Amino acid sequence: MDARTHAKIATGKAENKFGIPIGRAREVYAEAARLPGLEVVGIDVHIGSQLTDLEPFRQAFEKLADLTEVLRADGHAIRRLDLGGGLGIPYTQSNVVPPLPLDYGALIRETVGYLGCEVEIEPGRLVVGNAGVLVARVIYVKSGEGRDFLILDAAMNDLVRPALYDAYHDIVPVLQPAPGAKAAPFDIVGPVCESGDTFARGRMMPSLEAGDLVAFRAAGAYGAVMASEYNTRPLTPEVLVHEHQFAVIRPRPSFDEIIKRDTIPMWL
Repeated sequence: MDARTHAKIATGKAENKFGIPIGRAREVYAEAARLPGLEVVGIDVHIGSQLTDLEPFRQAFEKLADLTEVLRADGHAIRRLDLGGGLGIPYTQSNVVPPLPLDYGALIRETVGYLGCEVEIEPGRLVVGNAGVLVARVIYVKSGEGRDFLILDAAMNDLVRPALYDAYHDIVPVLQPAPGAKAAPFDIVGPVCESGDTFARGRMMPSLEAGDLVAFRAAGAYGAVMASEYNTRPLTPEVLVHEHQFAVIRPRPSFDEIIKRDTIPMWL
């Protein structure tokens, strides 16, 4: 199933490592039913992440509905369907809006609602993606040969999505520029010793200086959970904000705390 998403977050194609080919489903369910201690009750499907078109979901759910009826005819009491996740969110400020949850729900009702199954979904990105931002500080503005760079104190270890699969995030100054301020193209990068430590290339940005703050929008999904301490860079602290209130809910670790996790074996 081609989910029409980036190759690194597609999960439903034959070349992907996930799941069982639908052509083997009857064989596998029959074997599962023969095993002691197992009760076959449901089917799980997941075709990919960040889908902005409902048609791949429709095709997958129609196949799932057909498979449910086939397995029921084989004697399996299928009463639960896990439809996975994957519904996308807007990462840009364009007018292209991904399907609304109401549209997604209507599609589920239309394709599998008549089966009378308990339905489970996993819309994690939809819930948290646009609820989080990554705030970084400009540490240097570098003029290069044929391009200029905004070097930030955030790096690929803090938000790996752009380096991992060319993901796009809006990056905006925290303080809005003056009306009429000119913008110029910049490569926006981190300070890590990797050419892949790049958030954006040729991004139009207003004039910024060392010390200015920028915000990465839509960083609430696959941001902190994919972060690392690469090159012993302490993890970014997490701050929960509600209206005028805020609290640090995960503090930045100190270098001592990072190093103390290592232990020296007795045989050294």
